[in-house]
Amino acid sequence: MLQARDLHGIYAPVITPFLPNEELDLDSYRKHVQELLQHNIQGIIVNGTTGESPTVSWEEVVQLFQATKEVVQESGKQLPLIIGTGTNSTVSTVKRTELAGELGADAVLIVTPYYNRPPHAGVIEHYRRASQVGVPVIAYEVPHRTGLRLNADTVKAVLDLDGVIGIKDSTGSLDLLHELTKGDTKPVLCGDDVLFLSMMQHGATGGILASSMIQTEKFVEVYELAKQGDFAQAQTKFDSLVPMIQKLFQESNPAPIKWILTQQGILSSDTLRLPMSPISQGLQQELIELFPALAR
Repeated sequence: MLQARDLHGIYAPVITPFLPNEELDLDSYRKHVQELLQHNIQGIIVNGTTGESPTVSWEEVVQLFQATKEVVQESGKQLPLIIGTGTNSTVSTVKRTELAGELGADAVLIVTPYYNRPPHAGVIEHYRRASQVGVPVIAYEVPHRTGLRLNADTVKAVLDLDGVIGIKDSTGSLDLLHELTKGDTKPVLCGDDVLFLSMMQHGATGGILASSMIQTEKFVEVYELAKQGDFAQAQTKFDSLVPMIQKLFQESNPAPIKWILTQQGILSSDTLRLPMSPISQGLQQELIELFPALAR
């Protein structure tokens, strides 16, 4: 089981590849995970936002998780595997968290309940019940997707729960991080890729970064340099990543990532499940200009 002290470094929120008929492409998935394991990542997240969790069934999550375990075991590495189990129903979130524990997940990632806009007391109770399952919980605050922004006091109350080991902060600013780090806090992982280095400079312990699916090694190097306190070199290296990060979020994640991985031959197709759709011709051209090797 994952513990708070383990929440540092780059955690990879893997994509979910589909065949042109929208069925799971487990061969491409294994290749994707194998590529990530070439780098010093600290963990893998299955069924996160980057994995198109809204359109992936639980039966498919099971297949993806089992394939991930197999690839990791074959690599000879040992690293935590995390499953996204959060929904906007506490009952289903608890059930999925129980199932994740049965699968052997080291932790679960649980998003703030979305769409139904519960009161903050309800959010705290939602996390309390999920954390009582016994599988370590990483909270996930992402207001632009959930329609609900938690205040610092609510986040602190969630982090005070015994079973919650940290939080993915995708609030789009440093404000929450500043509030949390005024005192002792459980680990905060950056979830807004372009803010990664800034958040590391202000107390974040790492990141769950969609764009680290591309040029993973550079993100690991930025983390290592920041961890050592060499922020000048970290800034230089991170600056080289910013144009790519901006392009990867120019259209909805993970469509740009899937297109690049397909061009690189890691995926067999850049298929997404509706309502997600492939990137525009314009963005394809911009990415080719950024990475000429993608032209084919």
